[in-house]
Amino acid sequence: MRRSPVQARLPQLLEANRRLHDPDLEPRNRLPLLGPLRRWQAERLRESFTDFLASPRERPAAEFFLSDLYGDFDVSGRDRDVERVLPVMRRVLPDKLLGAAADAIELAALSHALDLRLAATLHTLIERPPITVEAYAEAYRKMGLRRLRRHQVMLIHQVGIDLDRAVSKPAIGTLLRLSRGPARAAGLAELQTFLERGFSAFRALGGASGFVEEIARRELEVSRRLFEGHPEPFAVTPRG
Repeated sequence: MRRSPVQARLPQLLEANRRLHDPDLEPRNRLPLLGPLRRWQAERLRESFTDFLASPRERPAAEFFLSDLYGDFDVSGRDRDVERVLPVMRRVLPDKLLGAAADAIELAALSHALDLRLAATLHTLIERPPITVEAYAEAYRKMGLRRLRRHQVMLIHQVGIDLDRAVSKPAIGTLLRLSRGPARAAGLAELQTFLERGFSAFRALGGASGFVEEIARRELEVSRRLFEGHPEPFAVTPRG
């Protein structure tokens, strides 16, 4: 049986992500500023998501983005689970859910690659924490890669759209519930909980287009301000 494009894409993404996190293949994983940089960015994002987190309807989706997609969360266990269960996933899960997993893994790989480069650039400006907004913005401009930064934001948007499409199919929720026991018995708890958290969070939204479009708008505006040297790059006006 011929594999769909998303099924063929997953193994390549998993291998690329594995290589990016391997300190022997990518020595920048050992940079002292990498961990503080990731935590600094996660805190900045949480501040940017204050209004989402204050909304009972949007809070689960916002927490999912911050913990599983775009924050300082170790997703290596999830990706190992995907790699182990990939043959079964191809047979059982619909392309909509596989697409969400593939986009999430691509986002994780791209975000880590950008963090590695940004940490190396930041290291030329400061030797140790604390990281300031001024130093971060200077390193961001110095490393460049505008098109990849835009692609990163577009991937965030796409993962949200993928999950929103998946929750519109009630059978997918039933499938996830039925697979809970077998997945945990097979040692695939991280993958199972990732899929369940995403599904539940986006089902609670009752339509994710406005939510993910607002995230994309803000993050694109932050990126533009950083590149242009705005004195307050993160002070993006929230929705009215």
